[in-house]
Amino acid sequence: MSTLGLYIQVPFCASKCSFCNFSSRVERPAVFDAYLRGLHEELCGWDDHFAGRGIPREILSFSLDSIYVGGGTPSLLGGARLQTLLRSVQGRLTRTDDVEFTLEVTPGSADPDLLRALRQIGVNRLSIGVQTFADRELKAVGRLHSAVASSELVATARREGYGNISLDLIAGLPYQTEASFQASLEATARLRPEHVSLYLFEVDEKSRLGREVVHGGKRYHAAAVPGDDFMAEAYERGCNFLAREGYRQYEISNFALPGFESRHNQKYWRLAPYLGLGAGAHSFDGERRWANHADVNAYLNKVNSGESPIDDFRPLTAEAQVEEFFFLGLRQGEGVDLRVAKERWGPECLRAWKDKLDALAQEGWLVIEQDRVRLTCSAYLVSNEIFQEFVGVA
Repeated sequence: MSTLGLYIQVPFCASKCSFCNFSSRVERPAVFDAYLRGLHEELCGWDDHFAGRGIPREILSFSLDSIYVGGGTPSLLGGARLQTLLRSVQGRLTRTDDVEFTLEVTPGSADPDLLRALRQIGVNRLSIGVQTFADRELKAVGRLHSAVASSELVATARREGYGNISLDLIAGLPYQTEASFQASLEATARLRPEHVSLYLFEVDEKSRLGREVVHGGKRYHAAAVPGDDFMAEAYERGCNFLAREGYRQYEISNFALPGFESRHNQKYWRLAPYLGLGAGAHSFDGERRWANHADVNAYLNKVNSGESPIDDFRPLTAEAQVEEFFFLGLRQGEGVDLRVAKERWGPECLRAWKDKLDALAQEGWLVIEQDRVRLTCSAYLVSNEIFQEFVGVA
């Protein structure tokens, strides 16, 4: 029996950070309740919604071995609402005995009572959005917490029995320096989380800060954002530091102590099936990708009227699936196993890719060892450009 991942989107925050490029917003608790009812309606309608799109119902019989509640700040819902949500999920899908159940938490949004309640409903992994341990950098991007609050949350979570904690860090925030970034790395190491995600600040138009940087503006401390050279050096420094601390880089942005790699995120990179629940949530069944309306109001209008909330639906040809096999799978430190591709799509599926793989290996971006293909370490910082090479080859 195949297993399944479930991602639940909670697009609400206590405040909107200037670097955020996600579809999240600040809302009243009354909207939380309406959204929770909408999630239940979507779950109840999955049979009809999937049938209407030709999605095999078989996927609903797979057992959940990973649940990831993200956002936004899901902990804002509180223990009672999250317990109600889990009951709705349990009424629709079965879980394995060893399910990895992750909930994203922002420092300051979870007290001991909430952490205790989360444990009682099965949450066994916390993903904490620390971002930095420099208060000036936190304040510059609109974060409401302090470095002390981050450390206190980890300590409280340990006392409540959490043995699997992930911390997020960002390189390239306004006012970040080599010294402050190093201090954040060292503070992370002292807390000894099982997992660390290290992201580069994305300069794009989807966030207020990114938009200012793109257009040379001065709002949101855009002038204090360090340049590309700093971010490249910070990323390399972070990779080396975490390796010395015993963290294995199993994906471009993710590091884990042995045995604590994120089961849920690995589904994305390995083309395993997962379902998305909520506004803007994405799903994949192996042959199709679909996504719900990202706007909360549009999503609720659809599910409350009994209509499908699916806004984007894309069947994947065999060629498109092989493209994804490469540009998602190569994000992993172990790379991809060509034998898997041959078994899944047939031995002829790789013929169109041989010249491209050989050329990238010759240029020093790929290592090819028998049937295993992976990025070289020097390719990580230009990985997006390399992945573009795998689009439209076949």
